[in-house]
Parts: sequence; structure tokens; C-alpha cells
Amino acid sequence: MNTTFNIPTKEDVNSTNQAIFDNLNKTLGFVPNLYATYAHSDTALENYLNFANAKTSLSAKEKEVVNLAVSEVNNCIYCLSAHTAIAKMNGFNDQQILELRAGFSSINSKFDALAKLAKNITENRGKTDTEALELFFNAGYTTGNLIDTIALVGEKTISNYIHSTTQVPVDFPLAQPLELETL
Repeated sequence: MNTTFNIPTKEDVNSTNQAIFDNLNKTLGFVPNLYATYAHSDTALENYLNFANAKTSLSAKEKEVVNLAVSEVNNCIYCLSAHTAIAKMNGFNDQQILELRAGFSSINSKFDALAKLAKNITENRGKTDTEALELFFNAGYTTGNLIDTIALVGEKTISNYIHSTTQVPVDFPLAQPLELETL
């Protein structure tokens, strides 16, 4: 068994995935390597994108808070790099991104509670600490927000695991290492 994973091209995938590749090229300007890797399956890319783009009670910025905290815990350089770029597009600066990756925010109490919760859920595999939940609810989040956060943790973990297993090349600017001394 070969454990090196190629990145499928449009010609290598089924017609459904070819159409998704066309759409990604149109909207993003390229097909990210990780998305192309999902296309080894005839159905996983479409299923993942439907899940990732589904309606949620979390804002775009809140989604990046979760994505960064989860990807740091799961040590996924691909997702950290991609979500660092996306977080910058959503108005976060380098220092704020490093804090969110570390599981906190010094600039926003809601982001702080959300980052702490996402980190805690991921580290504890869903056995969330009471303190993290209380902080989350005290910051003004609802039970609906909690369920949406848990779903997002799961969605991001899928991508983290796919990259950790396949190790396809990162095609975003590389995220800098997280050094807690600099925070």
C-alpha cells in the first residue's frame, strides 16, 4: 500500500467533484489541496462543503475563533495556515490570531469564552469542563450557540484529521509557530 497521497486534478475526479472544482476555481481562484484531497471520495467533498457552509448561529468571525483554536489543539498546519489567512480577511490581526490559537482573546470577552470552549471541547473530546461552559453562557451565548460550536468543532476536526493523515502540501502562506512566550 502506498501511503503517499496525490492531489487529484479535475481529470482524476468524478463529474460531481469536477463541478465543485470549477466552482472553487471561480470563487477562490484555485482548488485548495485539502479540498482536492476530499475528492478522492466521490461524495466526501460535497458532503463536507455542505456541512461547512451550512447555516449557523455563529458569525464569520466566531467561526474563525473556533477554527483556529481547534486546529491548534489538533496541530494541523494546513488548517492553521488556511484559517490564519481567512481570519485576517475577517479583520483579525497577527497577535489576535495567535491568542485565538492559544485558546483565548484579550480583546473581546465573547471571543475569549468561545476560544476557551472550543479548545476545551477539542482537548477533552467533548467532555467539556463546567467552567468553560459557564464562561461561555455568562458571555451571552445560548444553548443553540453551544450546539453550533460543537458541530463546528467536529467539522474542523474532520479536515484536521484528513490533513494529518494525508500530509498534502500546504498551499496557503504558512502559519507561524505558536510560541506562548510571545503572547
